[in-house]
Amino acid sequence: MAKLHDLFTQARRARSGSGMGFLGKSRAESKAHAAAIVVEFPTVSAGSAEAALKAGADGLLFQWDGKDSAALSALKQELDAARSYQEDIVLGLHLAGNGESLNGEAITSIKEQGFNYITLPLNAPAHLLAQESKDVEKVVILPVQNIMSPLRSGDVSPYFTIRNLSGLDGIAAILLDFDIEKPFGSLSIEDILHYNTVRGSVQHPAFIRVGGRLNENDTRTLKALNVQGVVLEADKSLETTQEQVKALRALLEKLHEEKGDSSSPFSLQR
Repeated sequence: MAKLHDLFTQARRARSGSGMGFLGKSRAESKAHAAAIVVEFPTVSAGSAEAALKAGADGLLFQWDGKDSAALSALKQELDAARSYQEDIVLGLHLAGNGESLNGEAITSIKEQGFNYITLPLNAPAHLLAQESKDVEKVVILPVQNIMSPLRSGDVSPYFTIRNLSGLDGIAAILLDFDIEKPFGSLSIEDILHYNTVRGSVQHPAFIRVGGRLNENDTRTLKALNVQGVVLEADKSLETTQEQVKALRALLEKLHEEKGDSSSPFSLQR
């Protein structure tokens, strides 16, 4: 399957535009950019998925409580619209709970709805990682701030615990829940050193959440954080979401042009 790997690698490749045809609607030319952009929708309105893609998003992430099957089925209309616009779009499902109600049958249902991956917190049932990865890939959420605070005080036990995550099978990527109060551009060298202690211990491609108003200093700091994808939460206003995606895309395209070789910190992890 490896759809997430495709998401990360295709973002760093330029793609020519296409007209109407077998693969769906026309698409504008796509410039290579330093990290894949995934737009997350807390709620969904008609046309929001396609609008985000037109603005420059590479993937979409929808929220689900892990229990309401009717709500899951209701998302299918937006998924179909997204794939009508871009057939190879990578679609994810962010679980609001810990996934304790999920089993093999539920994973199959998620796949049949059209999702390629799900996000799982650290307290999710371990058996979910053993579900076939060809069905739905798994992204584990790491609460980075909770890990870094003990590290700053000299307690290295969280580092050794997280390092063992690389030894678990069934993980396709991680989502770094980097809950900080100040903008990325305000992070100090010490902040980045503590962060990379965590990042370097997990040999998986990584997403990180970003705000909607990043500037050049923020994106340059993202380069030092060594991530392959960014998750931007959609605004209540569709027009605002499109503006934020376009602005973020432009910054990441510029960053790629400045550092476009394979030695970039955005290069894929194992």
